[in-house]
Amino acid sequence: MKFVAFERAKQGTGASRRLRNTGRTPAIVYGGSSEPQLVELDHNALWHALKKEAFHSSVLEMELNGKSSQVLLRDVQMHPYKPLVLHIDFQRVDANTKLHMKVPFHFSGEENSPAVKLDLCLVNHVVTELEISCLPKDLPEFIAVDLSGLKKGDSLHLADIKLPKGVTAVTHGKANPVIVSVVTTAAEESAAAAPAAEAAPAAAAPAAKAPAAKK
Repeated sequence: MKFVAFERAKQGTGASRRLRNTGRTPAIVYGGSSEPQLVELDHNALWHALKKEAFHSSVLEMELNGKSSQVLLRDVQMHPYKPLVLHIDFQRVDANTKLHMKVPFHFSGEENSPAVKLDLCLVNHVVTELEISCLPKDLPEFIAVDLSGLKKGDSLHLADIKLPKGVTAVTHGKANPVIVSVVTTAAEESAAAAPAAEAAPAAAAPAAKAPAAKK
């Protein structure tokens, strides 16, 4: 994904405020062997780019002064209540250095799984993104997870997911975390209880009192 940046000469709170008033967003590019560089971006173009998943989880191509370089989005500062990006940080990418990124899971097929179709269960996405380590060329935009084989009582762990080539999961001490779990719903419990209720014998009615004997 490509975007255009422009050199920024001034920094500081006042300069950044004046820049935002002109429809630009202050930004910084850091990392690698070069010094941090102040840049600015068109706010409207940036606002639309931020709505795209790829802008957050893939290597970006930044055009600056007619030259292109690869960067990663590292931080976005938003206004507390206005639709306004206050500042944005990018990190330069070295093709030979592994990077750490969080990439989203794309789940599919759960509506066709036995857990959902047959047992009326709910599929709970315990984790929606995964921190990974890889070279820039191997960075996936997302990780696809097929849930069509899930059954009642199943849990899908990290070890059950095939990661793209060259990608390693970073789990911070959790060897095999749960990614997806199957949860029994009230509807499923009611459906299971219905046959048992039908098979249960009807409660005996209390016996009527015999009429008192006449003396």
